[in-house]
Amino acid sequence: MTVEQIAARLTGLCREEKFDVAQKELYADDAVSIEPYAIPGFEKETRGLEALIEKDKKFSAMVEARYGTVVSPPLIAGNVIAFTLTMDIKLIGRDRTKMNELCVYHVKDGKIISEQFFM
Repeated sequence: MTVEQIAARLTGLCREEKFDVAQKELYADDAVSIEPYAIPGFEKETRGLEALIEKDKKFSAMVEARYGTVVSPPLIAGNVIAFTLTMDIKLIGRDRTKMNELCVYHVKDGKIISEQFFM
């Protein structure tokens, strides 16, 4: 897949909240995920597709309700994709909130090799 095709597929899956499908379909086996900072239960950096899938499952288990996700059109520069993502969610034991982040992905050989989130 080209970077443009990956960007279109990734943003489409994120809009549908199919983050696990995106990982399984678009990510390299040795992909890396970098969060803005570590929080209890989540490291700042996660390595390997299996670990990323487990991280997504762990986060999803914390979500009590989802009220929608908004994804901006992607920006592409060379092998880098960026877009904003806003999730309107309620985490278990917390108030409903909107989580806003800038998502940046690096593509190599037709697969996402890294993702980094900025809040």
